[in-house]
Amino acid sequence: MEKLRMEDSVIGFIGLGLIGGSIARGLKRSRPDIKIMAYMRTRSRLEQAKHDGVIDVILDGIDEHLRECDLIFLCTPVEYNAQYLSELRPFLKEGALLTDVGSTKGEIHEEILKQGLSDVFVGGHPMAGSEKTGYEHSTDHLLENAYYIITPSMGWDKGVSQRAWEHLDQNGRRIVAVAEAIGAIPLVLDYKEHDKVVAAISHLPHLVASSLVNLVREHDTEAGIMKQVAAGGFKDITRIASSSPEMWEQICMTNAAPIGEILEAYISSLTRVLKAVKSHDSQTICRLFETSRDYRNSISDRAKGSVEPSYEFTVDVADEVGAISTISVILAAKGISIKNIGINNNRERGEGVLKIAFYDEAAMEAAWKQMEKYKYEMFRM
Repeated sequence: MEKLRMEDSVIGFIGLGLIGGSIARGLKRSRPDIKIMAYMRTRSRLEQAKHDGVIDVILDGIDEHLRECDLIFLCTPVEYNAQYLSELRPFLKEGALLTDVGSTKGEIHEEILKQGLSDVFVGGHPMAGSEKTGYEHSTDHLLENAYYIITPSMGWDKGVSQRAWEHLDQNGRRIVAVAEAIGAIPLVLDYKEHDKVVAAISHLPHLVASSLVNLVREHDTEAGIMKQVAAGGFKDITRIASSSPEMWEQICMTNAAPIGEILEAYISSLTRVLKAVKSHDSQTICRLFETSRDYRNSISDRAKGSVEPSYEFTVDVADEVGAISTISVILAAKGISIKNIGINNNRERGEGVLKIAFYDEAAMEAAWKQMEKYKYEMFRM
């Protein structure tokens, strides 16, 4: 699709946390001339955003100032976004457009239909984030190369399709332009299909990870041996269990039906696995690992739309004093900047003990060549 030009020049934000703040920063970087106004309960963060030059007007609430806005973002928690619709309605000028950034779309779209606002609303879900929250952690590049899912309200019954763009009206194209302005990758989905997709690839994994952690907690020995020896594999698949309980409770409650459907399917698959294990059905177990391996390997770690490209590798070194400083000197001598470096305390997957992260691919490749000269053994992540 041809890149669209963003025409909206006055933009309002209801909520200015990590995602809202990052969108605002990205828009200011792309279009310094736009006027941004924002409201949230924590005024100190709004004052900081104005000091940073990210917003131009601090709002005291939902008021007359919003009549200036061409576009208004709802960036509060999902369950509150719908509540703001009736408050905003009296302050929408002709041609103004509402959008949101919620990770589930069913509830807000149903409320839009109920209030008769389909002609002034297009849903959005920027698929990026961080373990840190709040405006203070927002950046102007958080959403670069992240998928920005767009869920139109009107005239949409086609599902996922390469022809999806053909069914976007002018309002939908305005949100596409926003996504492109901040460096994100727009993807158009029906809102019901969106909720099914995220239930499978995002919400279910969080439930599985948390359930697995609790299972180990409940079956651990009094001495805590399971916790003590839990290494790379277990930590990798349960990392997301450290996410905010409150946030994920809200997400699950606003997407209960799609999550319920995919969870039932997952339970059925586990039941089949249990039957195969109990009956020593080695062929079924082997097929499970083969098909999952092949599909997982088809998902590129450098895939278009990845939230944050990872430029890192591990180095096989002895876990001893001076190992990190030696490598740091080798790389610094060539002017190669390191983003992060640290010891991996297990060798479960034979990937080396030192992990080094870089700011970009060029630095990573230069470091790889330099390390090869010194005969280090390295492994791609």
